[in-house]
Amino acid sequence: MKVMLGISGGVDSSVAALLLQQAGHEVEGLFMQNWEEDDRNGPCTTDVDRKDAVAVCGRLGIPFHARNFAAEYWDGVFTHFLDEYRAGRTPNPDVLCNREIKFKTFLDEARALGAEKIATGHYARVDCRRGEYRLLRAVDASKDQTYFLHALGQPQLAATLFPVGEIEKSRVRELAREAALPTHAKKDSTGICFIGERDFRSFLAQYIPSRPGDMRTPDGLRVGEHQGVMYYTLGQRNGLGIGGRTNAGGEPWYVVGKDVAANVLYVAQGGENHWLNSQRLRSEAPSWVAGHAPADRFRCTAKTRYRQADQPCEVQLCDGGLEVRFDTPQRAVTPGQSVVFYDGEACLGGAVIAATDAAYGGLSPHEREQHNGV
Repeated sequence: MKVMLGISGGVDSSVAALLLQQAGHEVEGLFMQNWEEDDRNGPCTTDVDRKDAVAVCGRLGIPFHARNFAAEYWDGVFTHFLDEYRAGRTPNPDVLCNREIKFKTFLDEARALGAEKIATGHYARVDCRRGEYRLLRAVDASKDQTYFLHALGQPQLAATLFPVGEIEKSRVRELAREAALPTHAKKDSTGICFIGERDFRSFLAQYIPSRPGDMRTPDGLRVGEHQGVMYYTLGQRNGLGIGGRTNAGGEPWYVVGKDVAANVLYVAQGGENHWLNSQRLRSEAPSWVAGHAPADRFRCTAKTRYRQADQPCEVQLCDGGLEVRFDTPQRAVTPGQSVVFYDGEACLGGAVIAATDAAYGGLSPHEREQHNGV
């Protein structure tokens, strides 16, 4: 079977190529350039990654292809990223990149090149039961990436292989060394490619001008000045610049809410303060791996951020979105991020968080009224 691998220049996709080849597939590699680098937008690592991808393909003797998807990435991912920050929310571009680029644009290009299936170096698994494909957690739970893949549906999973999802990360490194792959010792990439190692606030300021305003406690006391509410996220502690205030005690300050319309950033002291806690959330329209919800109301576990442990909850379909009630209060549930649902090893799907029942929930007072307190 001809398989087109999304080869990134990292160790995971390199070993994915090796495993596919060992399984007897006709493997080809396709390198995706998703960001145009220039003096204003650098530094990304595209040039280095491309050279590494070429070297891996050369080592394994497989054909190498490269395509520039920067325009598609800008239209399908980055403009949404900016719109969300302008609205005071905190988006997750990796989820949208997977849905719009890696499992749509790349899949289309792979088929145009004659591939029957695609593969990537993601840590996840796919199986098929009674004609329905399931997205399963990776064998290595510490590397599982189903959170970022939850928006994939049946057509994408039917066409996709995740070779490294079946093994531990330590074994991936071993296989890379044993095969003398040039990426065997390469450091794993972290963060968002188009930001790279730069300061996030400086990067965002290139596209969204700063708009300083009041930093206030939930009681309305002004305690400082922020540089723009879009630069902060719920639960953030660092970079507030308001430590050591007289009569404020020694506990650190945290962002607990944002009022974009009034240009106010709300902060409170103590990592366990109740302003950050919520037990319910409302979401936007969900994506279901099976193409449909398990039921109109059901119980499962969920994550509201990537590294979070599974949290028991009840999910109710309503008004095109979801209402989710957790068994216990959750900390810093953030509008713009994703809530992702699981039934044991299977990822059911997920949705973008719209609002929570936290006191500030990331919304202005007017917005909270519109969401009926949720």
